[in-house]
Amino acid sequence: MELAEKSSLFWSRHAPLAALVALATVILDQANKFWMLYVYDIQSKGRVTVTPFLDFVFVKNTGISYSMFNQDSQEGQYILAAFAVVVSVLMWFWINKASTGRLMTWSVALIIGGAIGNAIDRVLIGGVADFYSMHAFGFYWYVFNIADVAIVAGVVGLLYDSFRSES
Repeated sequence: MELAEKSSLFWSRHAPLAALVALATVILDQANKFWMLYVYDIQSKGRVTVTPFLDFVFVKNTGISYSMFNQDSQEGQYILAAFAVVVSVLMWFWINKASTGRLMTWSVALIIGGAIGNAIDRVLIGGVADFYSMHAFGFYWYVFNIADVAIVAGVVGLLYDSFRSES
């Protein structure tokens, strides 16, 4: 007789993959931010044109998406960082309790890694460091970072997975 797979809120068969993806996301994001701020020194360069549709520029976002809920105080940044950590823990529980597939595990882990990466910025520099400005035909999208890309990719993956699972 096979033993039933044991899982808890803290660890399941999906946890190793999720932990690896989330940790890799945080490391990649923080390494890129370190390089942009302290090696490339983007703050002293202003806007740097990379291609006709991409510029490097430093923006410290003290709010969340599109600067909503701006928090200029360090206490406000701690509150936003704590919120990101709480949401990440809840998403971790979701990964471990849900009957998830590989895509959902990757997607949620990307969101967790991105949220933690941005939370680290809030604690260390008082806001989220954003660098990449995409634009075309006079339209400028918001300035973003690798953590933001991970979060968006995770949300897209969850949406795709939800539609795929229904059919």
